Order: sequence, then C-alpha cells, then structure tokens
Amino acid sequence: MREELLTILTDCCPDVDFENETALIDDGLLESLDIVMIVTDICHHFNVEINVDDLLPENFNSVDAILDLIHSKQA
Repeated sequence: MREELLTILTDCCPDVDFENETALIDDGLLESLDIVMIVTDICHHFNVEINVDDLLPENFNSVDAILDLIHSKQA
C-alpha cells in the first residue's frame, strides 16, 4: 500500500521527496490544490471517503500520516 501511495503522491507532486519529508504541510511543500488532487486520487484508488474533517495538516504532513488516515478510513 505504501508504494501505491508513493506513486499517487509522486504523480501529483513530482518535485517533492515524499520518502524523507515529515512536514509536507508545515514546510509548505504541499498546497491546498495539491491536497485536493491527492485526496481525490486516494479516494478513488483505495476506495475510501475522506471528508472535510479529515483535512487537517497532521493527516498530510508525511507519507506515514497519510497511510494512517487511509487505514482509519478502511476500518
């Protein structure tokens, strides 16, 4: 699942080092439009529903945080 997520993230933002960054939002590496594209792709690919309440910086600051969000939505 991690590799699939990394592919989605890299397709959306090819200039970001998702493997090593841990403050994607806090450091301004992802902007709101990036998040919209990423959320749309994640919802379609992983068949989950991410709602407005989930759009918190801590849910998108790292690959691990995004994976945790996806896992919580699949449960």
